[in-house]
Amino acid sequence: MEFDRRAFFAGLGGAGAVMAMTHEARADALEDFLMQQLNEDASHRGDGGVAAKKFPTAAEIDARIETQPFRRGLGNLFRASSGNVKHLAPLPAKPTLVDFFKLRFSATSNHVLQSANRAMRTGQSEEVILACLLHDTVQELIKVDHGWWGAQMYEPYVSEKVAFAIRYHQALRFYEDTAHGYVYPDLYRNMFGEDYKPEPYIEATYKMVRNHKWYLEPRMVTVNDLYAFEPGVHPQLEQFTDIIGRHFKQPKEGLGFDNSPVAHMWRSMAMPDHPL
Repeated sequence: MEFDRRAFFAGLGGAGAVMAMTHEARADALEDFLMQQLNEDASHRGDGGVAAKKFPTAAEIDARIETQPFRRGLGNLFRASSGNVKHLAPLPAKPTLVDFFKLRFSATSNHVLQSANRAMRTGQSEEVILACLLHDTVQELIKVDHGWWGAQMYEPYVSEKVAFAIRYHQALRFYEDTAHGYVYPDLYRNMFGEDYKPEPYIEATYKMVRNHKWYLEPRMVTVNDLYAFEPGVHPQLEQFTDIIGRHFKQPKEGLGFDNSPVAHMWRSMAMPDHPL
């Protein structure tokens, strides 16, 4: 993929600073730079002498695997965007969902806050708003199949409908539904390849959800997910604390210590530096 080398070097403090970085740190920084470029609102140009966008193929995406010292499915808390990871602030003895937002969800929080804010502005139900607020936060732990991981992590604490919306928004992302405002994004053509075909389990999941009575819940998450990358927009968590209070069952022992089937997932995010 072509990119602006000067802008990349400048953002890291110049060519000298880049040369002083380890190969792994440079690779991480480059991936973050490219992802930032993909998330920016690129204006679509006409035919006035400007070539059309070129997206990589799925084979070209696959060929990059052995050129990087990390795998794309790795959670945000377990890697650094550049340089080394930093010490994390300790969570309270009985951590709440709000504590995790403030102290662990830094990489995903603005995006999901924008998503929930858009859902609120467009008149979605409180369950859809909550699903939007939570839908990508599990990416701090793991990225691959994050819809399923996220739904599992939240199932003990939210309604069945909210968990359904979180779980299946992942599969619906790959299928357009212009009648409900969802157009397949160029971002995915860059991430997966312009000729990418979803795996059979994704296709089967989509067909099931498309005919489900709750289809619109995960579909509205995808709509409010796609348009939640606006620069300079920073909704505050306090905007949603009432919805969290009404729809999130906070365990009195604290997330990670309530002996639920998913407590270990919360502990993994609370203490990602533990070696075992």
